[in-house]
Amino acid sequence: MPLLHALILGFVQGMTEFLPVSSSGHLAIVPWLFGWDDFGANNALENAFDVALHLGTLIGAIVYLRSDIARYSKAAVSWMRSSESPSGDSRIAIFLALTVIPTGLIGAAALSFTKDLGDRIWLVGSCLIVFGFVLWIADQRKATREIQELTFGHALLLGAVQGLAFQPGVSRSGVTISAFRFLGISRVEAARLTFLMSLPVIAGAGLVKAFEVEIPSGWWLPFLIGMSAAAISGWLSVHWLIRLVSRTSFQGVTIYRVLAGVFVLLLLASGVR
Repeated sequence: MPLLHALILGFVQGMTEFLPVSSSGHLAIVPWLFGWDDFGANNALENAFDVALHLGTLIGAIVYLRSDIARYSKAAVSWMRSSESPSGDSRIAIFLALTVIPTGLIGAAALSFTKDLGDRIWLVGSCLIVFGFVLWIADQRKATREIQELTFGHALLLGAVQGLAFQPGVSRSGVTISAFRFLGISRVEAARLTFLMSLPVIAGAGLVKAFEVEIPSGWWLPFLIGMSAAAISGWLSVHWLIRLVSRTSFQGVTIYRVLAGVFVLLLLASGVR
C-alpha cells in the first residue's frame, strides 16, 4: 500500500467518523473513485487495516472527550456502590450504556449476513442522500427537552437507530443526532451524547475484527501512518462539529451529503466508474 493512500484513508476515516457524513461510506467510495486496489482479494488484511483506522479514531475521540468519560464513569461507579436510584450523571451513564445493547445486536445480525456492506456503491450513494434529508428535517425541530427527561426506553430506541449505520452511507453520528433532534434535544447536546454513544460501538467493532488481524511485516508503516492520521483527524472532527453546531444548523452537511450521493450515482449511471 502506498503511504499516501494510508494517510488519505486514515484522514478520511477520522474526519468522517464523527461528522454526520458516514465514514464507512467514504471509505468505500474513495478507493472505488480512484480505482485503488491496495488489498487485492486479501479480506483479512483489509479488515486489519480497518481495525487500525478505527483504533486511531477511538484514541482521538477519547482524548477529546476524556473529561466527559471520567465524569460519567465516576458517577456510574458511585451509583453502583450506593443503594439509591440513578439520577443526574449516573442516570445519563446508564442511559448511554443501554444504547449499546440494540446497536450490538443489530451489528451482529448484519455481519452474519454479509462481511462487506459497502460493496454496493449505489446503495451507499443513495443512503448519503436519503439520510442527509433525514438529518435536515430532524434539525428543524426546536429544543424542547433536556437529556434527563428521556427514558431508558428512548435509550434502547436510540441504540437501535444507531445500528442502522452498519450500512455505509447512513452515518452513525448523522442518524443518531437526527434521532436526538426528533426527540427535542439541542444540537450541541445531541452531538456530544452521540459521540459518547459511539465510543463503545467503535471499540466493540474493532475488538470483534481484532481476532482476525494479521499484519504482514511490510505493512507496519502504512498501518501506523493510517492510524495516526485517523487519531488526529478524529480529534479534529469532534472539535469542529461541536463548534459548528453551537453556531449553525446542519444545512451545509445536508447539501454536501446530497451532492456527494448524486455525484456517485451519476458516475455509476454514466459508466465512468
